[in-house]
Amino acid sequence: MRVSARIGFIIASALTFTPVASAPALAQAQSFPSHAVKIIIGPSPDIFSRIVGERLQQIWGQPVVVEPRPGAGGKTAVQTVSMAAPDGYTMLFATPTYTLNTAMGTASYDLGKEFDPVAILGLISYVLVVNPSVPAHSVKELVDYAKANPGKLNCASAGIGTVPHLACEYLNKVAGTKIIHVPYRDVNSATMATVGGTTQIFFGVSTSAKSQIDGGSLRGLAVSTKERSLLLPNLPTMMESGYPSFEMPGWGGWITTAGTPKEVVGKLNADVTRVVAEPDVRKRMLTVGMEPPPPYNPAQVREFIDNDVKRWSGFVNAVGKDKLTGAPQ
Repeated sequence: MRVSARIGFIIASALTFTPVASAPALAQAQSFPSHAVKIIIGPSPDIFSRIVGERLQQIWGQPVVVEPRPGAGGKTAVQTVSMAAPDGYTMLFATPTYTLNTAMGTASYDLGKEFDPVAILGLISYVLVVNPSVPAHSVKELVDYAKANPGKLNCASAGIGTVPHLACEYLNKVAGTKIIHVPYRDVNSATMATVGGTTQIFFGVSTSAKSQIDGGSLRGLAVSTKERSLLLPNLPTMMESGYPSFEMPGWGGWITTAGTPKEVVGKLNADVTRVVAEPDVRKRMLTVGMEPPPPYNPAQVREFIDNDVKRWSGFVNAVGKDKLTGAPQ
């Protein structure tokens, strides 16, 4: 066969073969989902996934099952999804729990290698609140009071190595205060301890904090996000309050097993992005504390998660890993 003829044959073969190779993935994406989709929840509220899942169930005509598996600090949930078939039918509700664990080096998983990012459901603000007995109505007043009374104020958290714990320690670092960290088993226990005055400070999730602030049992001072919270628009950010490096956004999103066809991930991303932008869904999500995210595509979701790990790594390095793991200092 002449060279020109052979080249023509190779090109023709490639053109013929390429559509056949991608056809199964395209067909899988077009028919997705053909049966129930599972959303696995670790140590986080399941309400966010339930709201989005209910709407997707209507669109898809297939069940969306939200399955809490909170054991072992999220490891049970992670393992369930990482070992699932790479077909998009099993997803993990990911939060800063996983990126912070990665930044601290305590994760038993590799977010970048074991999972494919799907979509961001929304953003969450943490709120610096104090018991009304604390004579402070701003972050500056709190810091001044804490400096004048070293060791007198206690800061609650939802456990060692959690975001509220890191926020307490980082406040000490950047403000030069000596506030004592007191870990509790969960968010509710930490909130109630601060309401009751056993502890005086807490970085709570905006939803629960809002109800306590509105009821007068806690006083809000600032939010942890770069922008002001839609739920608490009158509260300044920590950055506005004089601490430009204090940006600790919460978030929630779905990731799935690595190796899932890109066409399936793309369909999931497009459907979720469309749903969270719907006015009714946005309203319901905001009511429970999840603010609307930008319309991230899968590549942007991966970048978002990578950046979150980098951000937490910076905070961990600033505070010192030993303070966040309970290791002897």
